[in-house]
Amino acid sequence: MKILFQGDSITDVGRNAGAGSLTPIGQGYAMLCAATLGAKYPGQFTFENRGISGNRIVDVYARIKADGWNLEPDVLSILIGVNDVWHELGANRNGVDAERFYRVYKMLVTDTVERIPHIRMILMEPFVLNCGATADNWETFRTETALRGEAVKQIASECGQIFLPLQTMFDEACALAPANYWLGDGVHPTVSGHKLIADRWMAAFEEKILIK
Repeated sequence: MKILFQGDSITDVGRNAGAGSLTPIGQGYAMLCAATLGAKYPGQFTFENRGISGNRIVDVYARIKADGWNLEPDVLSILIGVNDVWHELGANRNGVDAERFYRVYKMLVTDTVERIPHIRMILMEPFVLNCGATADNWETFRTETALRGEAVKQIASECGQIFLPLQTMFDEACALAPANYWLGDGVHPTVSGHKLIADRWMAAFEEKILIK
């Protein structure tokens, strides 16, 4: 079974560090998931990470053939959405509004199922916390990221795929330690934040894909 991780910098996490990298799977939640599955079920899985830092949903869709279909994955895990908000707050205002995000994301999912009918997808909810890079525009970050999360949940339901909620998990984790303990700048997970994601991903994978 081939598992493909797709997304932005939260998935990338150094997997593009250069030729000969000892961790082509990256150094974040994707690596933790691959390590856990590889040790627990030796030889049953192969892994690819094609996350690219800075990507929005339109970027992932634009490269889904080269970095998706051509790899013929059995499982596609996608975490995308925060840059669709963040890039709108920059000088170029190059974000992707919530309605367009929904349309492009759903095209990505439906086109992929059409191309690889047996594929299973884990569609992960984007998330933010109030610290660092998000603090000055917190209300916008929170509201707009939640809209993308709702879109992902709706698409998963409409397309019969797995939705992986993450925002509430991070909100609840803040009762145990400050926001920047989990997401260093309010967006990018620390090692502890990546561990939370990986644990949640593993539980969904084993319950809804592996057992079935």
